[in-house]
Amino acid sequence: MIALFCAAIFDLILSGGRIIDGTGAPWFRADVGIRGDTIAAVGDLSKAKARRRIDLHDLAVSPGFIDLLGQSERTALVDPREESKVRQGITTELTGEGISPAPMNAAWKHELRDWVRRYKLKIDWTSLSGYFRRLRKARPSINEAVLVGAGQVRGVVLGMSDVQPTAKQLVRMQKLVEAAMKEGAFGVSTGLIYTPGSFAKTPELIALAKAAARHHGFYATHLRSEGKKIDDALDEAFTIAREARIPVEVWHLKVGGRANWGRMTEVVGRIDAARAAGLDVTANMYPYIASANKLVSSLPDWANEGGIDATMDRIRDEAQRDRIIKEVAEDLHPEDILLLSALDPVVREKYVGKRLDEAARILGKPPAEALVELVAMDHGNIGVARFGMSEDDVRVGLSTPWVAMGTDCGGIAIDGPFAGQGAAHPRCFGSAPRILGHYARDGKLFSVEEAVRKMTSLPARRLGLQDRGQVHRGFKADLVVFDPATLRDTATFEKPQQYPEGIPYVVINGKLVLDNGKRTRERPGRPLLHSP
Repeated sequence: MIALFCAAIFDLILSGGRIIDGTGAPWFRADVGIRGDTIAAVGDLSKAKARRRIDLHDLAVSPGFIDLLGQSERTALVDPREESKVRQGITTELTGEGISPAPMNAAWKHELRDWVRRYKLKIDWTSLSGYFRRLRKARPSINEAVLVGAGQVRGVVLGMSDVQPTAKQLVRMQKLVEAAMKEGAFGVSTGLIYTPGSFAKTPELIALAKAAARHHGFYATHLRSEGKKIDDALDEAFTIAREARIPVEVWHLKVGGRANWGRMTEVVGRIDAARAAGLDVTANMYPYIASANKLVSSLPDWANEGGIDATMDRIRDEAQRDRIIKEVAEDLHPEDILLLSALDPVVREKYVGKRLDEAARILGKPPAEALVELVAMDHGNIGVARFGMSEDDVRVGLSTPWVAMGTDCGGIAIDGPFAGQGAAHPRCFGSAPRILGHYARDGKLFSVEEAVRKMTSLPARRLGLQDRGQVHRGFKADLVVFDPATLRDTATFEKPQQYPEGIPYVVINGKLVLDNGKRTRERPGRPLLHSP
């Protein structure tokens, strides 16, 4: 084997690093030889020839990290550098949280019009195949796997209203899921706190999950509740897994709301029991105590029914506005909501970076009324962080063997088109290094090898990727080189748009995308298509 290595000419050799292979096994020292987009050898390559050799000394080499909730389906088209992903070592992501790039129609284009106009994006596709053609043309930096969103399908067939499908409509929805599966979707997904997906009842979800299961896909879900009704939400996910005979991925596992703190052990126990009973249920998390979504999600479902235009009409109607404010106030903790981003420049200048209680004082209104006012001012586009989790619960979840990583954030950069929109959640820039540095190395929550497994072979197995997620001959050359001693996240809630330290090299499909800390012009990412 050594003689074979010596005779070969490699495009790149990563020499003398500590190999953390992604399986969770202890590290070992070896060289990694890359030819084309593939790992061609792992071993002693000291006498082999290469077009370039990088001596790593005590740096670690691991598989590229896989983000199980990446959200870059549109940001990758606007800024295909995907800098925030690359610099934290993410080489592959899964996207499509209930809403997906396809199927696309005029109604969905209308809902997205503010964002599309702001970033000058033209949606010129209707199918997933069309989206993939557009993505290839954009030349993304990382690999993109896509789920078809149940909410997306519902919007195409039923619109944005709270209605239930007829038998004929449900068959059409199933056919749309199957069409997406044939075009490369990895499964079907739900975002069950967001309209129109929140209007779906369990039988509808089972039907769509069955359509994905026929093509060996899986079901990923933002649970219907992550707070006081989380037991009911888990029961629904287990029912879908059982009835549709489909694997289930629980996105951004959490227990939200101060009254629910301490319940993560119970939640993990319930999923463990489901797994013991034969259900293939796993989850992912981001390593922070705050979630993030749009401020408009604070409004009751009935207020968001029919899309953003209908929501704005209700806010303008005095009686409906008063009802919205009353319902919002019932469970509002304004000190726990941080305004992260906005499209409107006035809103961005005056309110982004402030907690809701402070913004309310500036507006001279009670918090619930200020929340509704802010929603109206930015046409429902304000992004927020919600500080609803406890650190102890985060640690319990992260330490669970079947929990992987999901950033729940699209690829952006500190410069370029997304730099001026306001702040961001630090998870966009720091999730992977925070798991490796803060929780594994410093906090001793698990070993660095286990941290790598959670971000490589574990998510690769969920996606069914047979050639990614390990440092192994014949696998695709998605690799991250990091310094185990100095790796750290630098993004904070106060200053979130900061790249991590301690990751000098990132290789994607055999190309150096990050070279000694400097970004190259390589953008070798590609759509990853599920093979039924």
